[in-house]
Amino acid sequence: GSATTNTGATTITGDYGVSPGSSLDMTGVTLTGTPHPTDAVAQQAQRVLTTADLDLQGLSSSALSLTGQNLGGLNLGPGVYSFATSAYLTGTLTLNAQGAANALFVFDIGTTLTTASGPGSAAVQIINPGANDAVYWVVGSAATIGTYTSLEGNILALSPITLQTGATIGCGRALNQTPGPVTMDTNTLSIGCSGVTGEAGSNGLSGGT
Repeated sequence: GSATTNTGATTITGDYGVSPGSSLDMTGVTLTGTPHPTDAVAQQAQRVLTTADLDLQGLSSSALSLTGQNLGGLNLGPGVYSFATSAYLTGTLTLNAQGAANALFVFDIGTTLTTASGPGSAAVQIINPGANDAVYWVVGSAATIGTYTSLEGNILALSPITLQTGATIGCGRALNQTPGPVTMDTNTLSIGCSGVTGEAGSNGLSGGT
């Protein structure tokens, strides 16, 4: 949205852009992809992000409420899951795609998404992958991904996304609308999914949608 900032050495596999803001921080960023500082591609991406956010929120009528539950320790099949307010992850969340094609996981979070900090403190793992799986974190305000969290899926946030030191998104994206920013600190983000078994063809866990 408004800006990106980076501290340390961050690696991004995929494109990297900002719109409508103008500050795209390349300092310390190793990019396998194309930078898009407020160009036509970034502007279109922001429009598509708004549409995607609204469409995914529209699925909430079929959602299973997880309000008040820690996501850590849960083993969930494909579906739409909602939190009336904030969502928190400490421990490991297992997403079981059940070997099905186009398995879709949507987490519709009313306010904030926060994950625990520290090595091994928070992770998302995908088991029994199918073709074209998709995972979306639809966040009503800010997302804070704690230090060394291993997250999977696409974050769509209305407010800032903070990736703290060492946090990774092995298969997915960090996307926010204005005001932003996206703040990074020695992170790895990839739509290549090379470290996520069976998801290399999922287009960064956005397949099937």
